[in-house]
Amino acid sequence: MKYEVHGELQPIGGGDPIPLIREVLTIGRRESCDICLRYPNISGRHAELSFRNGYWYIRDLNSTNGVKVQGIRVQEKLLHPRDEITIGKRKYTIEYELPADRRALDEVVEEDIMSQSLLEKAGLERPKRDRSRKSSDSFDAGDFLLSEE
Repeated sequence: MKYEVHGELQPIGGGDPIPLIREVLTIGRRESCDICLRYPNISGRHAELSFRNGYWYIRDLNSTNGVKVQGIRVQEKLLHPRDEITIGKRKYTIEYELPADRRALDEVVEEDIMSQSLLEKAGLERPKRDRSRKSSDSFDAGDFLLSEE
C-alpha cells in the first residue's frame, strides 16, 4: 500500500520525524490513534491534524492539557510550515511544502479572533451552542406566541 507523505512532525530536542501520511490523523495516548504518544500528560484522543487544500490544520479534541501553536493555546488553527506545536508537554515542528499555486497563508485564512471568549480559548468554559440552528421537529413556544398567523 502506497502512502503520499504530506509533511512530517519533527520532535524538538531530537527523535525520529513522524511522517504525515494521511489527510486526517488523530494524536493521542490510545493505541487506536494514528500518532500514538504514550505519555501521562497526553489525553487518550488529544488532537487531530487535517490536511485541507494543501495546508495542515490542528484541532484540540477537548484534551486536558491542550494544544499550543507558537506557545499560544488553540482550539483549531491553520499551521504554517515550521510552526512549533506543543501537545501536552511534547514539542514538535511541522514541516511541509506549500503548494506552488497558492497565495501566502495569511491571505488565505483570517482567524476570527472574536469568535471565542477568552475563557473558552483557555479551555475554562465550554463553547456556546449556536441557537440559530433549530431542528425542524423542535417547538419554540416563544416563536409560536409571537407569530402573527
